Amino acid sequence: MKVSKLKSLLIKIFKKKGLNHIDALISTNALINAEMVGAYGHGLSRLKMYCDRISKKVINPKPRIKVKKISPSISHIDADDSIGFVAADIGIKKAIDNAKKTGIALVAIKNSGHYGLSGYYAEQAVKKNLMVFCFTNGPPALAPHGSKKSLFGTNPICFGVPTGKTPFIFDTSTSMINRGAIRRASKLGQKIPYGVALDKNGKITTDANKALQGSQIPISTFRGSGLAWMVDILSGVLTGSSHSGKTKDPFDDLTGPQNMGHLFITINPKIFIGGNFLKEMKINISRVKRLPKAKGFTSILYPGERRNKTYRKNLNKDIFIPSKILKEINNLNAIK
Repeated sequence: MKVSKLKSLLIKIFKKKGLNHIDALISTNALINAEMVGAYGHGLSRLKMYCDRISKKVINPKPRIKVKKISPSISHIDADDSIGFVAADIGIKKAIDNAKKTGIALVAIKNSGHYGLSGYYAEQAVKKNLMVFCFTNGPPALAPHGSKKSLFGTNPICFGVPTGKTPFIFDTSTSMINRGAIRRASKLGQKIPYGVALDKNGKITTDANKALQGSQIPISTFRGSGLAWMVDILSGVLTGSSHSGKTKDPFDDLTGPQNMGHLFITINPKIFIGGNFLKEMKINISRVKRLPKAKGFTSILYPGERRNKTYRKNLNKDIFIPSKILKEINNLNAIK
């Protein structure tokens, strides 16, 4: 489907659900961006979930979002159970604005929901020549080290920095695979890679449905578990949001809002080394890229290069939508 047609269709669907045009556009752009960069588990496969949550009144389509100024650098946002895209859009823009004025900013968000790709927000800050950290927690999916029961979300960690060229965007979940990829595989009847998830009995499985009933394997065992815990504290405890297993699953638990938390930290790199920052970044990257290549590698890529290459490759292409997901979109559009 052509991007322009898809964009109009998604805006129409979100507006039917009660979002105003601006919020519908913000949500649509985030979903389409996920498809364009190849992060399909955070794209159109989630549309029905967002719409279901609005219908069940656990996402507020007309939120009264409050931004509390703590200091010129620090803001605390109450998202009023809005769709996560809108809360995060306000949050990252406030973080960018504050850092431009003071050199560094910290923006905490509570009473929000799933906001899609962290890298999408990081890139917005990087394009304003800022360094950025993005954190968000999620519903139980990953068992803490030493436990056989899921408690932490896949709790992504995202870091972005300007390079003068393609943005450096490191965006990773603290699990071996993100939850959205498993959800999408389940929806499409596909297998997941071996060694990324366990079934409810603690055995490794490639069955997406069994993985959703079990738990996901953290990156680097206890280290990944520790990082997931760190993100739970930063985006859950610190922001005043749900944490330690109390964040509701957006697909399976429609009993109330998710109350997810997000944390954005933005830094103007010029505050320390002035105009030399991009020059030093160029040196930093070139030293890595000049290293001898390991067997099977023709180049050394920094985080964000593959993402950017995928986006550019898809710029002038129609977006492929699997038939099952297309049917969901058409059904949502048919609702009066």
